Amino acid sequence: QVQLVESGGGLVQGGGSLRLSCAASRTLASFNAMGWYRQAPEKPRELVAQISPTQGITDYADSVKGRFTISQDNAKNTVYLQMDSLKPEDTARYYCHVLLTFGGGAYWGQGTQVTVSS
Repeated sequence: QVQLVESGGGLVQGGGSLRLSCAASRTLASFNAMGWYRQAPEKPRELVAQISPTQGITDYADSVKGRFTISQDNAKNTVYLQMDSLKPEDTARYYCHVLLTFGGGAYWGQGTQVTVSS
């Protein structure tokens, strides 16, 4: 079992910034990948950004490239999503997702709401 605790969501004006945090109950080396997904009402869940904790390789959705940055803090077992230049279309519930090594499965956090006003 893996517990993921997200925080950092909220209401922000367009052009503003937020930083999401996802604290894991295991060391980050336990994961092949850690990522942030988002889901807006009546839309499918989509990958926003992900990182390979042991290699530091990152990947971003085209819609957030240059504005969002995913990073990790191994000492705190935490992955972050720094979101800058936020747009109303970034409004969604953001979920942390991890993929365990050695076929250990995948886990989701409970999500945190991000609302960007125009």
